[in-house]
Amino acid sequence: MTEQKTEKHEFQTEVRRLMDIVINSLYTDREIFIRELVSNASDALEKLRYIQLMEKEIYDESLPLEIEISTSGEDNTITFTDYGIGMSRKELLENLGTIARSGSRSFVEALEKSSTEGGDLIGQFGVGFYSSFMVADSVEVFTRGYRKNSEHLVWQSCGDGTFEIKKGKGHRRGTKVIVSLREDAKQFSDPDVVRDILKKYSAFVPFPLKLNGEQINTTEAIWLRNKNDITDQEYGGFYRFQTNSFDEPRYRFHFFSEAPIDMNVLLFVPEDNMERLGFGRMEPAVGLYSRRVLIDESPKNLLPDWMRFLKGVVDSADIPLNISRETMQDSSLVKKLNSAITKRFIKFLEQSSIEDPKSYGDFYGKFGFFIKEGVASDFEHREQLQELLRFESSRKEEGDLVSFKDYLSGMGEDQEEIYYLLSSARDAVENSPHMEFFRKENIEVIFIYEPIDEFVMSTLSEYNKKKIVSADSVDIGAAGEPSDVPSEEEKSLCGWMKEVLGERVGDVRVSSRLVDSPVAAFNSDSAMTQGMKRIMRNINSGAEVSSIVRLEINSGHALIKNLISIREKDEELAGIIAEQLFDNALLAAGYMENPASIVGRINSILERLGSV
Repeated sequence: MTEQKTEKHEFQTEVRRLMDIVINSLYTDREIFIRELVSNASDALEKLRYIQLMEKEIYDESLPLEIEISTSGEDNTITFTDYGIGMSRKELLENLGTIARSGSRSFVEALEKSSTEGGDLIGQFGVGFYSSFMVADSVEVFTRGYRKNSEHLVWQSCGDGTFEIKKGKGHRRGTKVIVSLREDAKQFSDPDVVRDILKKYSAFVPFPLKLNGEQINTTEAIWLRNKNDITDQEYGGFYRFQTNSFDEPRYRFHFFSEAPIDMNVLLFVPEDNMERLGFGRMEPAVGLYSRRVLIDESPKNLLPDWMRFLKGVVDSADIPLNISRETMQDSSLVKKLNSAITKRFIKFLEQSSIEDPKSYGDFYGKFGFFIKEGVASDFEHREQLQELLRFESSRKEEGDLVSFKDYLSGMGEDQEEIYYLLSSARDAVENSPHMEFFRKENIEVIFIYEPIDEFVMSTLSEYNKKKIVSADSVDIGAAGEPSDVPSEEEKSLCGWMKEVLGERVGDVRVSSRLVDSPVAAFNSDSAMTQGMKRIMRNINSGAEVSSIVRLEINSGHALIKNLISIREKDEELAGIIAEQLFDNALLAAGYMENPASIVGRINSILERLGSV
């Protein structure tokens, strides 16, 4: 019997350089080789499935289209078997001896420059078959093509710069890769370790994936199916599988598109906002896949940061499997995904708000913070996002919400501005002196309760060419100036109070907007609201932010009339009362920074009044 001839070959120069880096560097993401070899096997099966439609004579035609993985702790090996298209001698030389893919030379150069960071690059780019040498003492490949006259071949290398090809015998159709593991990679012969890796990266490959006889991929990649063919139960089951949760999704968003980029997208809004419940900042949880294979389970650049509450899957055949996380940040493909998905999701929410306002209101109550964050930070989508904002208002019952569009529909013909007012709670804002003018004139005011709300209003500044103005501004339409000329007595009182209050107040005027309150404090800074000033002081405790306000007095109020009378008898007591009225105004407006002085002054006033 003639001895089988063994052919010895040297790897292409780039491959030798790659092997040296792979074998002699320290790697932190070595598990990626399992994903790569499973993906290769899946591709081989997919090609055979296509060929079966075109050709009648297929070797070993009864073999199932599946991937088998087996581990042996005793032999310290992991084996990958597929019954796919197999390889010829020429294909072995081309596929396992060279780096033929575009950009591979640059990849090797990047590895060389990265030095000890090479492991991170390997894990990020993926290097297909060669990634197995991150963990291997040697690799053997047994293969036989799908044609009847195909050779049985064996490829073998220790990663030393050379490889051998020889004839074998008795192989089934397809390819079997035996990875003999290095001592420091023994964990990859542990089936529990391998099972976790397969579930992480390869749970949705389109062929049965078996580990030591147990099928791993039991959940279907339903995002690739027509949504009209998927039941609510299937969606719910997939959501719970993907998120390891037990709740039902609040919203689901499923679509397919071929332009501007091929993508299948399935996103879920969970029942609860975990940030709101105090569980810390949520991290991105929409996995990026390429043809069912996981590229990154939490890519930070796939969607805007404000969409971090979403769960689900984005699958794009246009994204290469070996894209790096670093490359993703600058990838035009990923940017197209980001823009297209974001626009569609915002449109989806807007349509949901129209079709079922109550459900959207419930969603907004728990997740509205993210919408506001998007308005404040996402310039590209700000115009779309502002349509999703909802607020309580002076014309609605507590809990009922209005949009900017709703507000505009109720405006009078002469109204040129949209008014809002920040306060700590509904009761406080309704009883604010700032509301008296608007109630009298039947003008709607949007109520906001959180610092981010005011930041959003300041960021937008206008909607549909209508300025957005805080109701505590000194200049709001016709309320800016008194309707009647103040009397000499009123002028005298205003001037005297300005002297008493000194630099604490920018101006004291007779008010045209107060109805029930004796005094009110208004923001005199057209560039920044009082709420924004508080935010600035909280961000930078040492920041000097002006808090000067304008005090307006209701000359018809009994307290103001009494103050005029007391001033004539006891100017010192009148001065104390004036300061107290000013602090009351600050407190009612929410401007008071330190209310400690109020109690002492009230006691002093009561004591002085008791002796009158």
